[in-house]
Amino acid sequence: MSKPEKYTDEELVRGCVDNDRFYQEMLYRRYFPRMMRMCMRYAKDEDTAMEIINIGFLRVFKKLHTFAFTGSLEGWIRKLVFHSLSDYFRKNSKSIHLLDVEDRDAPQRAEALDNLYWEDIIRLVDHLPEATRRVFWLYAVEGYTHPEISEKIGISVGTSKWHLAMARQKLRELIKNYYYNAKNHAG
Repeated sequence: MSKPEKYTDEELVRGCVDNDRFYQEMLYRRYFPRMMRMCMRYAKDEDTAMEIINIGFLRVFKKLHTFAFTGSLEGWIRKLVFHSLSDYFRKNSKSIHLLDVEDRDAPQRAEALDNLYWEDIIRLVDHLPEATRRVFWLYAVEGYTHPEISEKIGISVGTSKWHLAMARQKLRELIKNYYYNAKNHAG
């Protein structure tokens, strides 16, 4: 059996667009482990993660003809699989529990998170400073590790961890304020 690493992204995309099952398998094999790692951060079990990944890769194969090589293929695939992940949780839960920003012993914050939806969380993340937001997104949403983030954006592992801690702290404050404001406006 051929190894997926043997082929360039361009060859894989071209083969997939031509509906060649071999290239589809090679693309899947190349990116599956990374997408599985991302999904397992949020899914309650491996079967759920597999369901999400397969829906995500179906999107990938349906939309691959639109990929313009203006960014990385992995990033593009990760984005589509993440959309499948968020759609799954939006459909199967009244609230979103994707982002680990709460302290486990803080019921008020947990209650606040229960009242947030995906769009609300994204708006709150947008309030973070750019570098902190980027590290948080790469870690909490896309599933990168601190060493991978360090390599990807050219910062130290310690700096990556610092940005993540700052993001969590700031998001806790934003969530608390969001909850407080929502509660006071509700009457």
